[in-house]
Amino acid sequence: MKLITTLILAVGTFFAATTEPLAPATVNKTESSVKWMAEKVTGKHWGFVPMSDAQLDVASGKITGGSFEMDMVNLTVEDLTDPKSKGNLTNHLKSDDFFSVEKFNTSTFQIKEAKTSNGTDYTISGDLTIKGITQPISFPAKVSVSGNQLTAAGEITFDRTKFDIKYRSSNFFENLADKAIYDEVKLEVKLVATI
Repeated sequence: MKLITTLILAVGTFFAATTEPLAPATVNKTESSVKWMAEKVTGKHWGFVPMSDAQLDVASGKITGGSFEMDMVNLTVEDLTDPKSKGNLTNHLKSDDFFSVEKFNTSTFQIKEAKTSNGTDYTISGDLTIKGITQPISFPAKVSVSGNQLTAAGEITFDRTKFDIKYRSSNFFENLADKAIYDEVKLEVKLVATI
């Protein structure tokens, strides 16, 4: 009887261990990226925001949670080649008209839910925090696994005015004409992790 009890406990412990979430996957920050894109009446701009921290929670090859942190101090502008224009826009984006990086040097996204029916196509829901303001965001993402490497890619679209970024928004200022900047900002996010 003692042997049977021991076997039952051993089998129970094995199944309990295999159904628990795995430890956070190691995210390769140099291979991962966040590309920002914003449009105005007369054109658009884009660049990158370095990741200062990131993690993914993965169980059985599927994302269950995680987060990433963006280094707003070192955001870049990539569409302009003239050094003066590039510097002016970069500094303007860091100013209080936009991201106020002296007060808020990071922005974050925290995954609250990762839904998938096939392990490839996801709906990611979570909290985006910019300038100390947190808003719920959901977006579609694609996930692929090759060997021990997992790659997740998605596009977050958010309304900048909900994060107190109202500079030249036609919803808050009149008669902007071609000086208006659209409220929608896009972030193309790619996370590459070892699982």
